[in-house]
Amino acid sequence: KTVAIKKSMISESFYRKNFLITGAGGSIGSEIIRQLIEYKPNIVVLLDNNEPSLYKINNELTQQFHEVINFFPLLGDACDKNLILNILKKYNVDYIFHAAAYKHVPLVEKNKLQGIYNNVFSTLNICKASLESNVKKIILISTDKAVRPTNVMGASKRLAELIIQAFENRSYKSEMSHLMKNNHKCFTLVRFGNVLGSSGSV
Repeated sequence: KTVAIKKSMISESFYRKNFLITGAGGSIGSEIIRQLIEYKPNIVVLLDNNEPSLYKINNELTQQFHEVINFFPLLGDACDKNLILNILKKYNVDYIFHAAAYKHVPLVEKNKLQGIYNNVFSTLNICKASLESNVKKIILISTDKAVRPTNVMGASKRLAELIIQAFENRSYKSEMSHLMKNNHKCFTLVRFGNVLGSSGSV
């Protein structure tokens, strides 16, 4: 069954708001930005540690939309909590789409520790940094491979999901209330299956 998107609700939430997209140069991150543009955001911060990919998406966006949307391409590591916190404060970010991840299963199997570090600790540090900022919502882009994972990539994404769920847990939020500045935050996630045309997928 197809679920109709209530674009009016999205528009009300996203219009003239500030966004951080991690993994902005990737196939998923860049498409999120293209879809987001429809709702006329104010600022979109593009974070990626891959220079060619970041250059490509920034060039595409600025050529088409620079007159109505402010794009800020930033080279950096999503695992760096201080970097994330500085970005959130400098650009007064309202929403985070966390799409940065190592997702090529065979490659992550050969680089297990780096895959775990990147996928798990980027999520943890983004959640921690968000507590010290005015961010309203953090959306983790997860994968169907996190369901009963049979590989390191899937397991690392499942751990990332558990982190998001822990931060959303009310008792945890109560304990961390001194950091939240009375600002409610929503920690959520969505699992993508095989996405046509995406890197490392179909």
